[in-house]
Amino acid sequence: MAKQTVAQHLVHLMIEAGVRTVYGIVGDSANPVIDAIRMSDGKLRFLHVRNEEAGAFAAGADAQISGRPSAVIGSSGPGALHLINGLYDCMRNEAPVFAIASHVPSTEMYTRYFQETRPDQIYVDCTAYLATVTTPGQMPRIAELAMQAAILERGVGMLIVPGDLNAAVVDQPMVPHPLAMSRPVVRPSDGDIGQLATLINGARKIAIYGGAGCTGAREQVLELAGKLHAPVGYTLRGKDVLEADNPQSVGMTGLLGWGSATLALHECDLLLMLGTDFPYHAFLPDHVKIAQIDDRALHLGRRARVELGLVGDVGATLEALLPHLEQRDDRQFLDTMLNAHAKALENMNVYVNSPPAGALRPEVVATAISEAAAPDAVFTADTGMCNVWSARYLRMKPGQRLLGSFGHGSMANAMPQAIGAAMAAADRQVIALCGDGGFGMLMGELLTIAAYKLPVKLMIFNNSTLGMVRAEQEVAGYEPWGTDVPPVDYASLARAAGLPAERVERHEDIAGAVQRALDTPGPALVDFVTDPHALSMPPEVTMKQLRGYALAMGKAVLHGNSVELLDTVRSNLRDLKTMIP
Repeated sequence: MAKQTVAQHLVHLMIEAGVRTVYGIVGDSANPVIDAIRMSDGKLRFLHVRNEEAGAFAAGADAQISGRPSAVIGSSGPGALHLINGLYDCMRNEAPVFAIASHVPSTEMYTRYFQETRPDQIYVDCTAYLATVTTPGQMPRIAELAMQAAILERGVGMLIVPGDLNAAVVDQPMVPHPLAMSRPVVRPSDGDIGQLATLINGARKIAIYGGAGCTGAREQVLELAGKLHAPVGYTLRGKDVLEADNPQSVGMTGLLGWGSATLALHECDLLLMLGTDFPYHAFLPDHVKIAQIDDRALHLGRRARVELGLVGDVGATLEALLPHLEQRDDRQFLDTMLNAHAKALENMNVYVNSPPAGALRPEVVATAISEAAAPDAVFTADTGMCNVWSARYLRMKPGQRLLGSFGHGSMANAMPQAIGAAMAAADRQVIALCGDGGFGMLMGELLTIAAYKLPVKLMIFNNSTLGMVRAEQEVAGYEPWGTDVPPVDYASLARAAGLPAERVERHEDIAGAVQRALDTPGPALVDFVTDPHALSMPPEVTMKQLRGYALAMGKAVLHGNSVELLDTVRSNLRDLKTMIP
């Protein structure tokens, strides 16, 4: 067998691990890897993005949708530096991604060489495994360790490879070992299961709150909920697992919350937290007993005072637990929460049922997209107000997926994640809900979509403002400032790039535009000109927030912003009236 270069070893490993696509931008230090991909006889594809950050976002989405590891590459210095934000997102989303940061020549390291950085320090916090290749003889072992970490630790396994070593021949390779492609399933001991069963059997009102750790355990969670007559709330990462076809669903808590989830979590006497590391502890109850199940020990009790914490896979743990629980007859708590949930939905859907005159309501846009989407559609949602509209107005169907930067909270994730989703599942409908702020930040990826004719449907909520930040300023008492941008016709920009596109400014045109975009072969874009004053309310409004809002409006009056102020106050008072029971 002919000797291989370091780059060829890397490509062989990626193919063996099931990687189908490497995302990135070519560069001189990465050229040996790019050429090895070219010589892989189509077993490995290279997708040329316009920004390496977008490549990392895309790789993470690819891995989440395909269930296989994906890969991304950046060339020395600035190229690899662009990866970092997307890699953080992959880590926080627990997406198995193999990352290659090519580096300056090994002979020039630590000399302040052209484009030299310190990648061994830069990527420490956004990787599960990070190593620098210092000699060809480390192949393939060091690469296998990085790939193994990506798969088994659900994160980023990263190699830093000097450009000259990428091209170096491996004379005496380390003995390769077969890759472990599946994580072990862990469940608590029988004693711990019995302790949890005792806690549940002794409780009267039980609520369930599930997160991304319930992926693969949907049936067990719903069976548990049915046995206990427990309302089921969920995080945004758990929405596409626990919302669809769930008659006991009561929505979400937190800043994006809706429905009666917040009420259920605070009115129960036992809360079961399943596979969630929900970060906003202020929204979690501090006066009820909490039992938590998670396969990562460090998640237990990190956000709330936990009575009992069990390390284990949610599905396997519930399989062991269910035989110890009896079917309950009392539905009073569940029915009370479902009635409250129905009333909350009625308030939340006022604009959907009766759109007001004037600028488009984003609630109407999101609802139209949800109703028209295919049963197995993949949605991606930008951080900010698009998270609000997707959390509240996308009604998930079994088989649909929802991706976002839910743990890292980065802007501009929706379009590049849609690229990765489309590469992972070419037969599925991929719909990106983009804010105009996020879309503008990585707008170059519109050219990537056009170049590869990816069947991505871009739905832009164009309100010419950073709406979430504006709202945060207002409730904190600051006068909104620095959040608005001049109006942009994104449909015209998309058409200039070769995409079918249209701009929508009337409510009666929304449904038709959505359907035309979804029916269009290949990519398409719809630019919805939405109301910049549309207000999203958390499930609980504090007096501090109301005082802050009043203070912000008072400052606006003093500074003479009377026309904008009048529009804002009118819109927000109307929103408050519909959203507060």
